[in-house]
Amino acid sequence: MQLSEQELQRRKVREELLGMGVNPYPAELFEITTSTNLILEKFESNPDDFKEVSIAGRLMSRRLMGSASFAEIQDQEGRIQIYLRRDDICKDEDKSLYNDVFKRKMDIGDIIGIKGYVFTTKVGEISIHVEELRLLTKSLKPLPVVKETEDEEGNVQTHDAFSDPEQRYRQRYVDLVVNPEIRKTFIQRTQLVNSMREYLADKGYLEVETPILQPMYGGAAARPFKTHHNTLDMTLYLRIANELYLKRLIVGGFDGVFEFSKDFRNEGMSRFHNPEFTQVELYVAYKDYEWMMGLVEEMVEKVTIDLHGTTKVQVGDKVINFQRPWKRFTMFEAIEHFTGIDISEMDEAKLRETAKQLEVLMDETMGKGKLIDEIFGEKCEAQLIQPTFITDYPVEMSPLAKKHRSKEGLVERFEAVCNGKEICNAFSELNDPIDQRQRFEEQLELGKRGDDEAMTLDEDFLRALEYGMPPTAGLGVGIDRLSMIMTNSHSIQDVLLFPQMRPEKKVNTATNEEYEEIGVRPELVPIIQKLGYLTITSLKELNAAKLHNDMCGMRKKMKLKDIQNPTKEEVELWLQ
Repeated sequence: MQLSEQELQRRKVREELLGMGVNPYPAELFEITTSTNLILEKFESNPDDFKEVSIAGRLMSRRLMGSASFAEIQDQEGRIQIYLRRDDICKDEDKSLYNDVFKRKMDIGDIIGIKGYVFTTKVGEISIHVEELRLLTKSLKPLPVVKETEDEEGNVQTHDAFSDPEQRYRQRYVDLVVNPEIRKTFIQRTQLVNSMREYLADKGYLEVETPILQPMYGGAAARPFKTHHNTLDMTLYLRIANELYLKRLIVGGFDGVFEFSKDFRNEGMSRFHNPEFTQVELYVAYKDYEWMMGLVEEMVEKVTIDLHGTTKVQVGDKVINFQRPWKRFTMFEAIEHFTGIDISEMDEAKLRETAKQLEVLMDETMGKGKLIDEIFGEKCEAQLIQPTFITDYPVEMSPLAKKHRSKEGLVERFEAVCNGKEICNAFSELNDPIDQRQRFEEQLELGKRGDDEAMTLDEDFLRALEYGMPPTAGLGVGIDRLSMIMTNSHSIQDVLLFPQMRPEKKVNTATNEEYEEIGVRPELVPIIQKLGYLTITSLKELNAAKLHNDMCGMRKKMKLKDIQNPTKEEVELWLQ
């Protein structure tokens, strides 16, 4: 493992602390009695409540000034200034806690616990006067500390920000520390789920759990992840949806069930797709899709008000209003509205011709339903910004939905589309076991044509339907996509604490021979590596003058008096 100079130094300090009898990772409980936010909000109105405080957090800045110092600590809720005097935290003759531990062996990123009282400084800043100090965790990696400066016109400029998306998603633990404002996104996401859970529970519906590992995958058109159970010697699938199990519970006599579930689909990744995602599915007996549209409007309106105090949400440069009622289009109406073409009476051949005319990508595996879906997705979806219900889908697109009560060839289904993307999907659920078997068999035929997202035939689910499932309305709401809208987030990765990432690229350190091939003297290689330039490529990207200065400085720091500094001309030759 290649360590930077700072990492090596921190490991050395860790050993020195242990040698002094200071445990850098103590086991004892440290009592927390308050938080930064509570102090900053309540101190001025209730100063007597903060005469004794105990708080812990990460050390984020320091200003050392002899026998007294200022610093900042950061907890879950924010930052606050602390004031330390040597004689206050070192009551006896031994002053090493301040002089040695705090000043020399604590670093930015260390987690400390303090006890003291709150006061206001001469310049009016609420601060904590420290009377007891404890090191709770020694940080061995330096944080990417963000620096801010003001230019001559008073504009704040940020330097060294931890802003690269891949780094932020891969090292979310660092992102949460150095960009604490993003915590609000995940707090709001939890509030969103709690608001929906409260709404559904208040309606009297039962929250349940269904299997994640399933012998048959179903409930959606998607490609599954596959695994193997050794003891049972059988193939299992990570669920792509929990629909078929929740319907089994309706058969079993529950009138309303819901589940917040992690589902998994082996599909492409984009700013709208992650292989594992969260949705809530709800099934209510003796209801239909028209009733479910009213529930969705009411529930999402409630969520918006709970999060923002209003039905309006700022999303990018748009304001989206979730106030009821929402606009409604049938799917065919939407396609005709945005393309000027009525496709409602077209067969598969005519649909292919129309898709080609509209420059919609397609392939030979697509049946009638997929072609209609592609036309809608390409020409309509992105233009639906305000929440809109798209209703009455072709039967070929919806093998689990009940046939429309009055429109031949359609099913009773709706999707809610907002900001150009689907946020929920709902049906009057198909409960005719004969019709359901025929639909599954049609899906098997599509699979034979090469559609790897076609549904499988689930015999146990059909058996459950044969016992009788009451008329039922079903709903699935994508929590991740709804969270994107409610938190004004550009990408699904921004609302997932740990999104799926490609494997991290490992740096293959160049060999001594590779450095020597470009002219580096063997005795200079350790200096280059100490500076962190572990590949020839990273070396070649440098400015020759800067590299020369850095090497001269590092040679001096490493006390390599017997090694001659490289000349500027030498360095220039390396980088040619």
